[in-house]
Amino acid sequence: MLESAPLRIALFSDSALPILNGVSISIDLLIRELRRQGHSVHLFTASHFRHQDRDPNIHRFPAFQTPWTRGYPLAIPPFYPMLREFRRHTFDVIHSHTPFTIGFVGLRWAQSHDLPIVATYHTLYDKYVHYVPFFPKWYVRYKTAKHTNFYFDSVDHVITPSEAAQKWLRRHSVQTPMTVISTGVSPPAPRDRSEARLGLGIDPNAKVLLYVGRIAREKNMLTLIKAASLAMRGDPRLHLIIVGDGPFRRDCEAEVRNQGIGDRVEFTGYIPRERVSEYYATADLFVFSSMTETQGLVVVEAMSYGLPSVVVQGGGAAEAVEDGVNGFLVRNDPEVIADRIAACLENDDLYVRLSREAQATARAYSPEVTASKVVAVYREAIRNSSSNGIYAAAST
Repeated sequence: MLESAPLRIALFSDSALPILNGVSISIDLLIRELRRQGHSVHLFTASHFRHQDRDPNIHRFPAFQTPWTRGYPLAIPPFYPMLREFRRHTFDVIHSHTPFTIGFVGLRWAQSHDLPIVATYHTLYDKYVHYVPFFPKWYVRYKTAKHTNFYFDSVDHVITPSEAAQKWLRRHSVQTPMTVISTGVSPPAPRDRSEARLGLGIDPNAKVLLYVGRIAREKNMLTLIKAASLAMRGDPRLHLIIVGDGPFRRDCEAEVRNQGIGDRVEFTGYIPRERVSEYYATADLFVFSSMTETQGLVVVEAMSYGLPSVVVQGGGAAEAVEDGVNGFLVRNDPEVIADRIAACLENDDLYVRLSREAQATARAYSPEVTASKVVAVYREAIRNSSSNGIYAAAST
């Protein structure tokens, strides 16, 4: 295969739009940019309620929802009807974005069709064991680590979005070749802040803290709310907007009431992806408390709008932040977080410098650069594969 020839790529993921999270957003951006560069991309993922795709190259497995995976449908067998669809096409490489049901299907089909497979390690799965019912957490954590090790040692190449994610896999004895490739972010659409605030009914004189993401226990949301409460005591203009939804929302709403800041905090609930930019455009400062991320996609998105960030240290979310340059890295302490919020918003010269550097940082995370690096990994996997990387649809 010529090094410059367009590739035929099959992506496999349990999570994809319209589910709104870092994995689905990164997959959507990657697909768009790969196609813009001339490659053919098919996505194999789970069905999502009544959602209908306009893209004919999206193939959805039958799926159902459980009380423990609300909002996240799980693909169910039999899978052979989709195998017939898979065999109707010709692929050069498979790219898995999950080590679970659909990702495992992708692995088996890669093996049975002599196709190279690349896998991206998006999530620190052992941080999510509290969602698995009935079994002791230590047991689920142990089995998750064993399965993660098996899966990522079974593929040809692993992509991690951060050094932190790569270190986790290495600590768990994954020996597969790895490449760190940060997820790209789309350049922001120009928006006037005054008009954006007017459209959302936000006081033009308010100082707005913004969080974007799932509202979940592992996101350390209670610490964020306590920090916002402390910061609000010193600044009557301060408001917090929490964009997103999730299973921990009621607990967070209760904490907001307990802190006595219910009139200064807004929970937007689920916001369509295309409208999240309106909230970035209205904000003054991005705040992020999660220590379980493999990357900080929303942090970089906020930076692209010129928003400095106050980010709790730990995990991959902090890797885009250079302390005191484009934001602040802080320990997991509400008082320290509140202090940095105040320092950033009360010093105009500091704020302008942080904002300028945040935008400069975001420019290095372009989708074009990311996709080109991913394609380079695809080509390396194809070269190193014992097969020629092509499964002919006519073969059996």
